[in-house]
Amino acid sequence: MTKQEKVADILRILEDLYPETTVPLHHKDPYTLLIAVLLSAQCTDERVNKITPSLFSKADNPWDMVKLGRETIEDIIRPCGLPAQKSKGIFGLSQILIEKFNGEVPISMEELEKMPAVGHKTASVVMNQAFGVPTFPVDTHIHRLATRWGLTNGKNVVQTEKDLKRLIPEQLWGKVHLQIIYYGREYCPARGHQWEECPICKTHLRKSLR
Repeated sequence: MTKQEKVADILRILEDLYPETTVPLHHKDPYTLLIAVLLSAQCTDERVNKITPSLFSKADNPWDMVKLGRETIEDIIRPCGLPAQKSKGIFGLSQILIEKFNGEVPISMEELEKMPAVGHKTASVVMNQAFGVPTFPVDTHIHRLATRWGLTNGKNVVQTEKDLKRLIPEQLWGKVHLQIIYYGREYCPARGHQWEECPICKTHLRKSLR
């Protein structure tokens, strides 16, 4: 089986299992999505979705977030982990949005990546899920699965992103990103993985990983 045939089969399985993909982080606009994605670093989406209603009921825009203050933000988001770092980022980027962008999240990878606590993956998620710009966000979970399936050499997430973008049609990047996330949770966990029962791995798992 060629690499392209493997990719086509994986995409077919993902589409059969997850024909409809919804954004797992609850939000109502680009700003609340940006905050939710920032909070999801080293934290589960489930936990973030339990915390953001309390945060957004008090501040769902940059002006109210700045008024809320770093200490209050930190107290609210503490269950998401890294509260000092994340509250500093939320407060700082909210100030920047007010000062430079009239409170609006810019449709620009470059501008987003300049903001406090906003890395490449976070910016990629916002660009795709908020604005429909073709990106392929790669986190540690997608990196792990792409390596397990032999779609990348597994050196780092930067290389994995390049490899997946090369192998998968651009118009599918955002959807496949979400499909892989859902698939990993249901069939292909990091621990306790049963490759014989995993629709993709029982055919495409790298032999060295069995």
